[in-house]
Amino acid sequence: MAILINETTRIIVQGITGKIGTFHAQDMLNYGSKVLGGVTPGKGSQHHLGLPVFNTVKKAVQQLGAEASIIFVPPAAAADSIMEAADAGIKYCVVITDGIPTQDMMMVKNFLRRFPKEERMLLTGPNCAGTISPGRSMLGIMPGHIYRQGKVGIVGRSGTLGYEAADQMNALGIGISTSVGIGGDPINGSSHRDILEKFQEDKETQVVLMIGEIGGMQEIEAGIFAKENMNKPLVAYIAGLTAPQGRRMGHAGAIISSIGESAAEKVAMLQDLGVTICPTPSAMGATVARVLAGM
Repeated sequence: MAILINETTRIIVQGITGKIGTFHAQDMLNYGSKVLGGVTPGKGSQHHLGLPVFNTVKKAVQQLGAEASIIFVPPAAAADSIMEAADAGIKYCVVITDGIPTQDMMMVKNFLRRFPKEERMLLTGPNCAGTISPGRSMLGIMPGHIYRQGKVGIVGRSGTLGYEAADQMNALGIGISTSVGIGGDPINGSSHRDILEKFQEDKETQVVLMIGEIGGMQEIEAGIFAKENMNKPLVAYIAGLTAPQGRRMGHAGAIISSIGESAAEKVAMLQDLGVTICPTPSAMGATVARVLAGM
């Protein structure tokens, strides 16, 4: 099993005819993902990478039965693309685009709330690496070859730290059920807690690694959820131990603005909640291995 995507997930690429969309659509096809077509307004009825291109997501859903979408659309038009996907009936959407205005994402979040919860599109990103269920499907921009199929779930704000964790575990013979990038922007589609809930429901996932960073309280909220609702060990690495207060570090959401948002404070709070902490990024694989060995 896996969460969010598997080998049967029917995928479309919004922005497939652009340079970045083309490159990563081909990479996903090479991985074995079930990419069935793409959407680029004005280029409907054409073919690209041997796949049909549609003017609208609605048309792609009607003709291909698409259920998941990945967005490679410039920041100024990305919010409209997300809302178009939701309105067309897409179930899961990954937004790779970086630099979407915060006000646009607020509009997206309000738009999604109009749908009943059971019909609401699940959104991860923006500014994320995507999602991969190794050996089944890749909906993102990650290097698929470093992911081994297994029983550890990964959820993180940082794409590159997610790659590092997967590579370390791969070297130790540890596999991944699904790795989910939620993105590093201040307003994202899904939180750590949202994804932990999915992993808790997944019978295959035995341990979850959460990769967080300074800024906001998402990691603490996830830790509280894990303590109260999860029967699976949660391991966490929090980046930014040396980050000064008030300075943005890398991601737009990585800025300490109040008590409880620094890495040291988050680590202390998570330890109090019973979360196993990775002391350094180089220890992520070894820490997960130790937790698995103790189960």
